[in-house]
Amino acid sequence: QVQLAESGGGLVQAGDSLRLSCAASGRTFRNYGMGWFRQAPGKEREFVAATSWSGSETYYGDSVKGRFTMSRDNAKNTVYLQMNNLKPEDTAVYYCAAPNEFYVRAPALRRRTDYDYWGQGTQVTVSP
Repeated sequence: QVQLAESGGGLVQAGDSLRLSCAASGRTFRNYGMGWFRQAPGKEREFVAATSWSGSETYYGDSVKGRFTMSRDNAKNTVYLQMNNLKPEDTAVYYCAAPNEFYVRAPALRRRTDYDYWGQGTQVTVSP
């Protein structure tokens, strides 16, 4: 059973930085791409970023491009989301996700339906 656990959320001010982590367990982590999504109150869950199984390829949503960086450490079974220059509109619950299919390239991991496993989420709140 794949388990994902996010951490690192919190309350910050606009312009600050934050790094989220997602620890994975339950299968061979390095064979699978990973993704981050977010959901603000009253809104649909939105794609944030995805990485390929090796970490050599990443793909970002338009709203975070240039500010957020996704990375992974296969030795630690962990993916990260470095968030810089945070804005109030980045306020949301951030979710880590994993697909059931291995060796999928990052651009093919942009939709919610591309993923089969989800973490519980971590709250990020950005004040003006």
